[in-house]
Amino acid sequence: MLSLEDLKKIRLEDKPIFDTHYQHYPPMHSGELFTTMISWGEYVEYRYAKIDDTIIILSKDSNGTVLHPPSGKFNIDLFKQVISLAEKEDCIFGFIKQAEKKLLATQFPTVKIEEDRDFFDYVYQASDLAELPGTKYGKIRNRLHKFTKNFSYTTEEIAENNMDEVHEFLKRWCLWKDCGSDELLENERKAIIYSMKHFFDFSLKGLALRIDGTIQAIAVYEKMNADTVVVHFEKGSPDFDGIYKAINMETAQRVRHLVPFIDREEDLGIPGLRQAKLSYHPDHFIEIYYATKESLRTTTSESL
Repeated sequence: MLSLEDLKKIRLEDKPIFDTHYQHYPPMHSGELFTTMISWGEYVEYRYAKIDDTIIILSKDSNGTVLHPPSGKFNIDLFKQVISLAEKEDCIFGFIKQAEKKLLATQFPTVKIEEDRDFFDYVYQASDLAELPGTKYGKIRNRLHKFTKNFSYTTEEIAENNMDEVHEFLKRWCLWKDCGSDELLENERKAIIYSMKHFFDFSLKGLALRIDGTIQAIAVYEKMNADTVVVHFEKGSPDFDGIYKAINMETAQRVRHLVPFIDREEDLGIPGLRQAKLSYHPDHFIEIYYATKESLRTTTSESL
């Protein structure tokens, strides 16, 4: 029977295990991507168990402990074990995606599922972000036009020869944002620094935008599955109005030939971030749900 002791902390040396798993079962949500989990490890404790062709993930932060549904070859017995463990240890059975939601409705109809809107991934047509077509993107095009009129810029891939400059830019960005005054921003700073330290280990890609020879914006991304590139980080100087519009469009133009979709991760319930992500008109969401603890207790006592 599965227990919490079976789940060990995710470490950098575990990457080959996840890479092999992703070849057969690619991640569909940015929160279950190895880069995300290992980079945010100081803010969220991630643990996992590898059982045959399946990986089980546990994530723990100040809001509680979440057991994720098994990823991999479907095993109803293991699925039941995860549900039972969540109930036994008073964990949340969450990070449930659409396919797993349908499975729960069929196999465990008494389990009540509620949406976790703050963790919906925003997924866009890469061509939309690259071209900004039609009237719905009119305001964004206007901001971008104003930016390009006022500032001449160049872009380049993040590589060995400009990595030190990227780090200098990130130091300036954190001074602008006063990262130390906000727990989330400070942990985002740590996540970015960790990702950049292991940029090549993680096979990340990135784009740097220069104005007057100085890097003033960056975007860091990777291919998540056959259809989707996920943008992990996008940062720009506050001194150049519209710079985020520019780095967003330039990134989309770089990746549109690789994949049809760009995942720009979740909004975490932050009002300004939600408004900004919605303004780009997502094609769809990767929806996330959780099971209520009351219905889980009822289910485990009756049918598991």
